[in-house]
Amino acid sequence: MRRSELHFDAVVIGAGTAGLVAATRLAQDGARVCVLAKGVGSTHLAPATIDVLGYAPERVDAPGAALEELVAARPDHPYALIGAGIVSDALSWFAQIVPAGPLPGYVYGGSLEHNQLLPTAVGVLRPSALVPETMANGEVSGLKRVCVVGTRSLRDFHPSLCAGNLELAGIEARAVSVDLKLERADMNALGLARHFDDEKWRRQFCAELSLALRAEEHVGLPAMLGLRDPHEVLADVEHRLGRRVFEIPTVPPSVPGMRLYEILRAALRGAGGRLVLGGEVVSSERDGDRIVSVSTNAAGRDLTYVAPWFVLASGGFASGAIELDSRWVTRERVLGLPLRGVPAEGEPRFVATYLDEQPLARVGVAVDGDLRAEGADNVVVAGASLPGAIPWREGSGEGIALASGYRAAQVIGAQVKPTAATV
Repeated sequence: MRRSELHFDAVVIGAGTAGLVAATRLAQDGARVCVLAKGVGSTHLAPATIDVLGYAPERVDAPGAALEELVAARPDHPYALIGAGIVSDALSWFAQIVPAGPLPGYVYGGSLEHNQLLPTAVGVLRPSALVPETMANGEVSGLKRVCVVGTRSLRDFHPSLCAGNLELAGIEARAVSVDLKLERADMNALGLARHFDDEKWRRQFCAELSLALRAEEHVGLPAMLGLRDPHEVLADVEHRLGRRVFEIPTVPPSVPGMRLYEILRAALRGAGGRLVLGGEVVSSERDGDRIVSVSTNAAGRDLTYVAPWFVLASGGFASGAIELDSRWVTRERVLGLPLRGVPAEGEPRFVATYLDEQPLARVGVAVDGDLRAEGADNVVVAGASLPGAIPWREGSGEGIALASGYRAAQVIGAQVKPTAATV
């Protein structure tokens, strides 16, 4: 079996938001960077809004102010380690790279001053700090009358349920279903998004939908307004319907999440970084308290990646990077790093009430104030691998991913001396 060795200034493990942001920032500063991942990260599963802090524990209107309070009250939280100022810088950086990306005209709007409340697929309002332009018209303060549009082809989106819950929130809403006359009886949001990229198909769709609309109704569509040029698709659909239109996130695959992934991937490659999908890390080599290299195996070929710095952004329990095995042992699977937040022997790992905070909920890789892993001085941790947060409860997942990836690049960038990559 052939073995090759590649050298970089930094190797990033994980291709979710945190990993891609860290790698892109490092590459923009001149470092030779490689991202290793067994597959695409959580972007394809998430709605692609940047939720910095939605609940603390009640719903948050001003995430910037609430963030300062959280940092003061929870010194173990990722935001406390990152710093509120870095969160703001990371959001500003992100808002700048989106319009420079591969989707012409596509932008994100919002700020830390105010959370926007957007409908979910079930009609519950969800707070987000930054949102893509295709969702912006769904902000609740601008909604009075809404027509939620579904289709029998998209079986996982139920417009009546969404409209009914919007009614409970005080918005006049109703549901309609459009027969798309597709060859396939069922299709996910990705398949429909590809149809929306076709101008002729959009024209036919809008002509049929316009017959079902009433005066002064905004139109809520499942998130499927194109992959290649969502800015143009949104403008075209709004022009043809003569009213405001917005996307509503659906179950995976997430079309807005795929757009976000393409933006970050293009930014990484544009800065000279490298992305290796199918490159799952299967082993690592140490020299005392430092990781020297990591190895992957694909298509019968071993590859060893050598670097002075590593970013661990492989995720937590949801991705399988942290696991609770059959012997009730909790471990970090990629680099074997020590964890923080694991209940002591004899203490419960779960509680009976499903929505209560579970004892294992805040488990992550033990880090210092610079996000460096304990027991591995040259590994910086980012994203869901960090301890101390419950993203689904806080509405903080993408905010932590973006800000910690940005901060990881800062920590490494202050130390690294860029070199040429060799094979």
